[in-house]
Amino acid sequence: MLSAAAPATPHVPSAAPVPAVSSRLADVGPSPVREILALTARPEVINFAGGLPAPELFDVEGLRAAYDRALTENPQYALQYSTTEGDPELRTAVAARLTARDLPTEADDLLVTTGSQQALTLLTTALVEPGSVVLVEDPCYLAALQTFGFAGARIVPVPTDDQGIIPEALEEIAVREQPTLLYLVPTFQNPTGRTLPAERRHAVATAAARHGFWIVEDDPYGELRYEGERVPFVAADPVAADRTALIGSFSKVMAPGLRLGYLRAPAGLRRACVIAKQAADLHTSTIDQAAAARYLRDSDLDAHVAVIRAAYQERRDAMLDGLAGALPEGSRWNRPEGGMFIWATLPAGYDATTLLATAVGHEVAYVPGAPFFCGEPDPGAMRLSFTTHSADEIREGLRRLSKIFA
Repeated sequence: MLSAAAPATPHVPSAAPVPAVSSRLADVGPSPVREILALTARPEVINFAGGLPAPELFDVEGLRAAYDRALTENPQYALQYSTTEGDPELRTAVAARLTARDLPTEADDLLVTTGSQQALTLLTTALVEPGSVVLVEDPCYLAALQTFGFAGARIVPVPTDDQGIIPEALEEIAVREQPTLLYLVPTFQNPTGRTLPAERRHAVATAAARHGFWIVEDDPYGELRYEGERVPFVAADPVAADRTALIGSFSKVMAPGLRLGYLRAPAGLRRACVIAKQAADLHTSTIDQAAAARYLRDSDLDAHVAVIRAAYQERRDAMLDGLAGALPEGSRWNRPEGGMFIWATLPAGYDATTLLATAVGHEVAYVPGAPFFCGEPDPGAMRLSFTTHSADEIREGLRRLSKIFA
């Protein structure tokens, strides 16, 4: 009996290498904050690093009821594709909230986005060419630096002081650099917690009108005010109303897991962002938008925000009261009127980045300030978030922090 011949081994030619990842990715590093959160995820670590809302304050029952109603009353709508611009009822509710904060807004002025981070990405897509000059506060929100870096922008820092961006420096740099846009978080800034005063906001608006650049005003923390008077939006200044895009979020006042943000911009720019969003994700989750709209109709978000503010104010005060005993003599820190962060600076000779490993060894963490700088970093700077731990836990965390300076 003849045996079957063994099949011939196919010849596999040498494979050519696949193309490398885009240089946009190769030239932009990961977020240091995200990496620190991964390193300090152990439950025994008291973590002042993350700018996270307190999970125990989420209105779980109210949100569950909103999802139930959205799915019960109109499931065919809630589970279907939707328009890119966003749920009309949700946009109407957002417009009403902005109008109540002295920024007259209509539903058609808004685009719903998948978190305010997407709004920033869409604006960058619409406005920034490779090599375009983008001005930022120094220090600046890290994910904004990533976004502009991916777009190939030339990021130019504008100096700040304890009140935020310095108008005279902005004027000088705008003349020299001819920027496309200025990005800023004027209220309870990340990472510093600073609030830009009204007169400086007007100076920023005037500079944009004089030198012809866009303003991207990021407002994730504006409703978390614990003391002091509300400062008007830059977008409300008539001098720059035609060149200011406002981005906001429900992450800090409702829940970050919803990934719901919004963009308010002049019509031409907003239309460009709609087209960019169509290419990115078609539209933001229909069910999440429908549930958020239902929550805003049936629940009292302002009352819920008042509960959040009261808790965060107590935690901020606990941290402020304990910093003198935790940090070495000669340290400085600010007193933010709201938001999530305190910005502290150690005396000369201390390096917050080097000390972080020692702090984690004592089961406490913070974010070194150096990565937030686009210009020359301050090695002694550190960002401390007070929102995710109780006042007692904050006091214990500061006790542990004090050990690294002993």
